[in-house]
Amino acid sequence: MTTQGEQFPPPPGLQPHAAPAHSRGPRVTRQRVLLWVALAALAAAGSWAVTRPNPGDLLPGLGPTSTKPAAGTPAPGAAPAQPLTEAQAFAADWYFPAQRGIEQDGYKGRRANAGQGADCADAVQDKAHDPLRDTGCQGYLAVSFVRLDQQVNSSVTVLRFADEASARKAEAALRESTAALLLLQPEGAPAAPGPQAGKQPLTSRRVAAVGHYVTVTVSRFADQRTSAAETDHSLDEATRAVGYAAGLPFAWM
Repeated sequence: MTTQGEQFPPPPGLQPHAAPAHSRGPRVTRQRVLLWVALAALAAAGSWAVTRPNPGDLLPGLGPTSTKPAAGTPAPGAAPAQPLTEAQAFAADWYFPAQRGIEQDGYKGRRANAGQGADCADAVQDKAHDPLRDTGCQGYLAVSFVRLDQQVNSSVTVLRFADEASARKAEAALRESTAALLLLQPEGAPAAPGPQAGKQPLTSRRVAAVGHYVTVTVSRFADQRTSAAETDHSLDEATRAVGYAAGLPFAWM
């Protein structure tokens, strides 16, 4: 018999035993706490970076994911450099660079001088009988060439017009006129001697309309001679070669 509230001891073998020391959980030290805090912060930072619009720019190994242009690359939508207009490109150095010579059908020459202007009357020697008056000429450029043996000088004048019809009108006027266009002499060349006994220097002249341009090519001997052997075709060969090379850039315009 037992008294109410009295407790019997548990049977032998069922009595609780203290857990051995080696079975207890890991000790919570200050170093472990600091390590857990650092790992949690690193995980939070990685999660934030992944949620950014371009995580590859922040986390190594993901590769670039932004669309930002590389250094030196024009930004999308940037306006490119404006191309030259036809009037702006109509310049002697543009079509006939100083370093570019002419080699055509046995003729070899180098550029010796160049000039240009907006008033075509400046390219005409005889101002009183200007064949370009009322033709609508919009500008001219003139380039001189010297054959490599320096025996023949050639000059080509390119005239610009608004359309092909105006160019054809000017071509006809130039063919019928005796007024010569300016023969641009090589830069630094000595002054040409005057006509010998009233004779004019031998001259080869060629006029050609090329699209809405007209080329006028003139060749003379460097010594301004007034006669030559019938078998000497130097002037015609130079005029033909220089005139063809000068008109070629304008053939498809």
